[in-house]
Amino acid sequence: MLTSTQVPGGLNWLDLGTPDIDAAAAFYGSLFGLRFQSAGPEAGGYGFLQKDGRTVGAIGPLTEGSANSAWTVYFRTVDADATAKAVEQAGGTVRFPPMDVFTAGRMAGFTDPAGAEFAVWQPRETDGLELVNEPGSVSWIELYTTDAETVKEFYRTVLSWDTQDMHMGGAAGGVVYTIAGPAGGGEKTMHGGIMQLPQQNQDAGSRSEWHPYFEVEDCDAAVARAQGLGATVIIPAVDTEGVGRIAMLLDPFGAPFAVIRSATV
Repeated sequence: MLTSTQVPGGLNWLDLGTPDIDAAAAFYGSLFGLRFQSAGPEAGGYGFLQKDGRTVGAIGPLTEGSANSAWTVYFRTVDADATAKAVEQAGGTVRFPPMDVFTAGRMAGFTDPAGAEFAVWQPRETDGLELVNEPGSVSWIELYTTDAETVKEFYRTVLSWDTQDMHMGGAAGGVVYTIAGPAGGGEKTMHGGIMQLPQQNQDAGSRSEWHPYFEVEDCDAAVARAQGLGATVIIPAVDTEGVGRIAMLLDPFGAPFAVIRSATV
């Protein structure tokens, strides 16, 4: 579960780029009991997903030409310009340079060395997400990557993360799952996982990408509801020891996301 939204390097914002804001807002609103609140006419359609008046994420239009619908994870920084320089020096790419978002804060978008897109947020008037870990809000993030070793070093360098490898299914021949979070906090500040994409998945077209996990009260019921609303199931609901029950889906416009009933909830 998320424990690090208020510290540098921690997840502190989440938004969805989509070709149809109204339809996407209706999908996630129906699935998670959320309400879409427009950020105003000057925001170009961008708006906030809220539960009981607290922001759990946002939705906006696709802005980068042929970009695919996807969730973007934002990590907190005290200096977006310095982070942009660090990204370039560590082998990443600046997709869009640091810019002010009115008086809310300063943001920049990047691509890691293996091709996964992410962003950073330097808070001013808008600090970050107002609700996490509760049903309908994000409680974990995960990176599927074509080069786990390279990107672990990249994020350690750029965002000062600690990482810890966990061997799932046994050390010999098992899957290595890396948990990550801001430096110095140990497991108490971990916010996400990193997993190497198997070669067969890469051969089938899978590419590096970040995706969010939304907490739900009943994983199987959430999957069934999502399917009824037009989502596609990638990984059916499955129990993961010590973690909870999880499933992975594509929303009606192809953005990957997951749902989880955490074992600790």
